[in-house]
Amino acid sequence: MSKRILVIDDEEMIRRSFVIALKDMPYQIDTVESGEKGIEKIKTNKYDLIFLDLKMAGIDGVETLIEIRKTDKDVPVYIVTSFHKEFFYQLKGAKEQNIHFELVSKPLKAEKIVLITKSVLEKPQHIQNNELSRE
Repeated sequence: MSKRILVIDDEEMIRRSFVIALKDMPYQIDTVESGEKGIEKIKTNKYDLIFLDLKMAGIDGVETLIEIRKTDKDVPVYIVTSFHKEFFYQLKGAKEQNIHFELVSKPLKAEKIVLITKSVLEKPQHIQNNELSRE
């Protein structure tokens, strides 16, 4: 079964940039334009990685993150934003509540999207080799 990625961002061009960056990788990529729709997706699907915008209409990225953690405490979440200073205290509060996430600044180039995705979803080569030698 292929691994699944969810991109939650209110800007269509940003969502499209993730799809383009990851198009040659063996993952299923879902995109939604709001925190509310992202939460709906997470309740009905299991994701292996989530990219989340911080500043969105409706519920913002921090509120979305809190709701994500109610459904899935372990999925890696990368908050991708250029507004982290504006949300500093909310993000700090989330960290203090042991709500785990990573913060990445926009603009995010395709190479960085691929690097993050591979580092999260692919096992290091030495682990794969050890597993193969046990078979």
